Amino acid sequence: MVSSGVEKSLLAGDRPERITPLLLFSCMVAASGGLLFGYEHGVSGGVTSMESFLKEFYPGVYEEMKEDGKTNNYCKFNSQLLTLFTSSLYISGLFASLFASHATTSFGRRFSMRVGGVFVFAGAIIGAAAINFYMLIFSRILLGFGVGFTNQSISLYLSEMAPAKYRGAIFNFHDICLTGAILSANLVNYGSQKIPAGWGWRISLGVAALPAAFLAVGSLFIPETPSSLIQRGFDVHQVSRLLQRIRGTADVGEELDQLIMAATDAPTSVTTGLRPLRRITGRKYRPQLVMSLALPIFQQLVGINMVGFYAPVMFRTVGMKESASLLSAVVMRVTATATNLVATPLVDMVGRRVFFLVGGLELFLSLVAAGGVMAAKLGDHGNMSGEYARLLLALFCLFISGFALSWGPLPILVTSEIVPLEIRSAGRSIGVAAGFLFTAMMAQGMLFILCHLKWGIFFFFGCWVFVMTLFVFFFLPETKGLKLEEMQRVWKGHWYWKRFVEEEEEEEEEFGGLIKGRS
Repeated sequence: MVSSGVEKSLLAGDRPERITPLLLFSCMVAASGGLLFGYEHGVSGGVTSMESFLKEFYPGVYEEMKEDGKTNNYCKFNSQLLTLFTSSLYISGLFASLFASHATTSFGRRFSMRVGGVFVFAGAIIGAAAINFYMLIFSRILLGFGVGFTNQSISLYLSEMAPAKYRGAIFNFHDICLTGAILSANLVNYGSQKIPAGWGWRISLGVAALPAAFLAVGSLFIPETPSSLIQRGFDVHQVSRLLQRIRGTADVGEELDQLIMAATDAPTSVTTGLRPLRRITGRKYRPQLVMSLALPIFQQLVGINMVGFYAPVMFRTVGMKESASLLSAVVMRVTATATNLVATPLVDMVGRRVFFLVGGLELFLSLVAAGGVMAAKLGDHGNMSGEYARLLLALFCLFISGFALSWGPLPILVTSEIVPLEIRSAGRSIGVAAGFLFTAMMAQGMLFILCHLKWGIFFFFGCWVFVMTLFVFFFLPETKGLKLEEMQRVWKGHWYWKRFVEEEEEEEEEFGGLIKGRS
């Protein structure tokens, strides 16, 4: 933990910072990238529960679902081909995020946003027009490439553009876009499912082209981040004028100096042969590497895939009809969106750690209670009574509220703000890749795990929530109100991580003194 004196000296709240129209517009356009990922996150679970979609592409699953008396409740949707529809997007995104690191560093954050928007637009059109399984999966691969590029670049753009005082709130706007898009996907699914002709799923898949087009076009009208421009060797005077427009003041000398100092270390990664993806493995960057890996992985071990992707499937499992299951998913997303709106003005005042801990408690209690209800009231056959199904919906809403408060938005925010410029793109790529890898694993294996663990799946994820909450309590320092260029000093004040940072810096000083002595 950072001592109170050091933290007070670092707080950006003591400096005049404000939101300018250019900053607001730029961050709103970039944050709209959350619409792409959120819509794809929300649409898949609803589409895979639609009978018309299942009859078209997964007739075997459709037949098992209709045999209510013969098929185990927990295994109705256990199909590896069905889960491939969801997981293929994240497998594709995993590989795209690794390519995106080089593209974002070399060509800028806006370039990767445009590339991602184009991929998502193409994938959405092909998915809506799919006439066979292979065409459907190809569309998901294109969508995965798109969100791989956007997820990697947008978080960097927001963290570098936002003033330290408002960084958490601006990131929360990205999460509002994400949860709002999931809500929109649930509403589109609910409406398109009612089309009698049975082609409503095409509308659900095709609507994703709209936010993709907005991001691809919108990124043409926003500036590149000053950090990226300096890192790529642009004229300092031009960057200074841009920074003045973004901050709304001519007094940007201190911030510009900090950006230049941070950028001076970045070229050394090339001249010494240590590329960013290799450099981040050094002892000096051990805290950033651990957090860049651990937080996205823990995010998927919360159980959000069970409640997020497959909420409609879960509600079909307990006996709800098609329309009711989709409507229940809408109720959950309204809860998540409302939580985001409440949390947005508070995250920079209360802090990241408090939200992590409070949200973790909500998640743990809701998972344990839901597991108890499922164990007591849902057997292998038959349906759950209406009152207990509604209780389960209430517990899922509590779960999604805790997630929207903590493990939904905060891993992206924290992993974007803690990494120094010289390894920032690489660190974000590692985080995105780790998140996509475990999302793909969870998405592909979720219905299989549900079939075999049954109600025990809730206790499985509850144990993980307990572990990751302890991890945050002991190992994650508070980062609210700190400038990106000052973030390294946080680790020097932490009881555990300081041993890595200080020892490495001492070795660098000794090596530098030795070189000077020989020269």
